[in-house]
Amino acid sequence: MAVHQSSFVAKTPGRGTTNVTADVQRVADASGITTGVCTVFIQHTSASLLITENADPDVRVDLETWMSGAVRDGDPKFVHDAEGPDDMSAHVRTVLTDTTVTIPLRDGKLALGTWQGVYVWEHRTSPHERKLIVTVLGE
Repeated sequence: MAVHQSSFVAKTPGRGTTNVTADVQRVADASGITTGVCTVFIQHTSASLLITENADPDVRVDLETWMSGAVRDGDPKFVHDAEGPDDMSAHVRTVLTDTTVTIPLRDGKLALGTWQGVYVWEHRTSPHERKLIVTVLGE
């Protein structure tokens, strides 16, 4: 069993999704591992990871629309607002989603479905640099 770990930074433009599939695949390629699993972890509490539709951007727009209705910025029931009205709502959004995704690795490639991509989902309204750790395990 071989293990390879690397990290990279994803620059987000603010709230919304940023495709990091190619970045994750580059780490998998560098590992030399052909069969195994690839785990991606984001080191933040106000951004998350998701695997979702990569062909029609309307899917990601609709996800953001739904999330904005479910978790509102500046909600008066939130006490934590040290960094502004999107502070606590960003934390809640992260808790409702995931900070880790795991993808099978087959023939050295991420075994994603035809219409799947790996995305950072930025929950803050301003741009950020998000640190991701990618661990590849296998043979």
